Formats: sequence, C-alpha cells, structure tokens
Amino acid sequence: MTVEVAIQQALNGISFGALLFILAAGLSLIFGMMDVINLAHGAFYMLGAYIALAAVQRTGNFWLALVLAPLLVGALGLIIEPLLLRRLRGRHLDQVLLTIGISLVIVDLVGLVAGREIRSIPFPAGLDRSVPIIGGDYPVYRLFVIAFGILLAALFAFIHRRSRLGALIRAGVDDAPMLAALGVDIDRVFATTFAAGAALAAIAGVIAAPVFGVFPGMDVDALIYSLIVVVVGGLGTLSGAMAGGALVGPADTFGKVLFPQFALALIFAIVAFVLLLRPTGLLGRVRIAR
Repeated sequence: MTVEVAIQQALNGISFGALLFILAAGLSLIFGMMDVINLAHGAFYMLGAYIALAAVQRTGNFWLALVLAPLLVGALGLIIEPLLLRRLRGRHLDQVLLTIGISLVIVDLVGLVAGREIRSIPFPAGLDRSVPIIGGDYPVYRLFVIAFGILLAALFAFIHRRSRLGALIRAGVDDAPMLAALGVDIDRVFATTFAAGAALAAIAGVIAAPVFGVFPGMDVDALIYSLIVVVVGGLGTLSGAMAGGALVGPADTFGKVLFPQFALALIFAIVAFVLLLRPTGLLGRVRIAR
C-alpha cells in the first residue's frame, strides 16, 4: 500500500467513524438516559434515508431532506415512547421484543411504499466534486461528513456539559427516580430523549445515503455497527460513542482493504479485546443498580 493510498484510506476510515458516531450517539443516549435497549434504531436510520430519498426526488434539495427526515422520524419517536415503551421501563427483554417488532413493521412498510430496489441520492451541489490531497483526488462530500461529525460532537459536548438540558440528562443517567422526585417531568424528558435518539439515527441515514445508497437491509447493517460502537466505546455515554466510532471506523476501513475476507472478524476481535480489558467499554461507567 502506497503512502497516498494509506492516507486516502485513513480519511475514509475517519469519515466512516464520524458517520458511526452520529448513528451510535442516538442509541447510546437512549440507553444511557432511559435504560432502554432500542433495536429499532437501524429501522429509524433506514426510514431517515428513505424520507431523504423521497424529498430529494421531489424537490432536488438535499439540505431540505437533512432537516425534514430527522423531524419526521423524531416525531415518530415522540409517539412511540409514550404509547408503547413507557410501560416497559426496566423490562429489557420486553423492550427487545417490542423494538424488534417496531423495526419489522417500519421496514415492511418502507418496502411496501418505496419498493425494494437499490436507490441512490446524488451528492449535494458544491459537495459533488473532489479536491487534490497528497497525490490523489478525494471526494469533498467525505470531508463534509468528517466536519459534520466533529461539529455535532462539539455541539453535544456543549449541551451535555454547559446547558440545563445536559444537566437533566446527566442527572437522569445517574438517578432518574431522584430527578422525578425533585419535580422534573421525567416522562417528558424520556419522550424527548427517545425522539432525539431517533432523529440522530435519521440524520445518519441521510448523511450516509449519497455514499452507500438506499436499499432494503440497510437497517440491519446500521444496527450491527451501532451496537459494536456503543459496546466498544461504553454503553450510555456520548464520549463512548465518539471513542467507539473513532476506533471502529478506521479499523473496518483498513480491514476491508488489507484483509477483505476477515474484515468483520477483525471488528469482532477488537470488540472481544476491548471487553476483556474493559468490560464496560473504553469510556463506559458501571451502572448503579436501582
């Protein structure tokens, strides 16, 4: 592998890691705040991508799709949490079964409405070109994905550490019953949190669509990768999602280039190695039993 190819693959890995962070952040937020195992996360990702596809086909505006998809999927999450999940708090097996059912319903409805062909979304204007980087051309859109992930991580860090909402989230992670006893409407906080997690999955779906396409089964790939990232980084922490994405993205990219037949095995070997050294993940915390 030449230096030029190595640098381009490194950028591909960072870009993929940024996308994985956006995807896994919502799953990690929902688990950390609500203690809910949401296996419908991949379906929200897929739904966001298909909403973006429909919006781009009708308006030709990628940026409108980037706003519209998370709003609609977030609104769906705002309905699902109080209607279905609220009564299952603390019942992990029931949550798993319910969210799998929700995922199957969403995927089947998307297939019924949009068909099962592989579709593509064009790169947005201005990001549909390449720039020279160390002896080769590199897509501007992938650089945009990296920048978008960094900006989103900075925004999350600010909200988490500097805002009242962040204080509520941290308090809810540590002791949700006490937060409710202090007069905070915990039901509203949990519903908003679930909606935000669903919206983040939709954003990841929109961002990923021009690179990877829109196709049936993309929900399964998204769910597997997001679970890997949150397990490696640490369940329930946004910083863990950042660390997991930063590790898994480049490892997956270089694994597919250097060891294409064993790329997935390499990722699971990393998962096993991390869990052997740190059972809670790289930046995970031991949850206090309540």
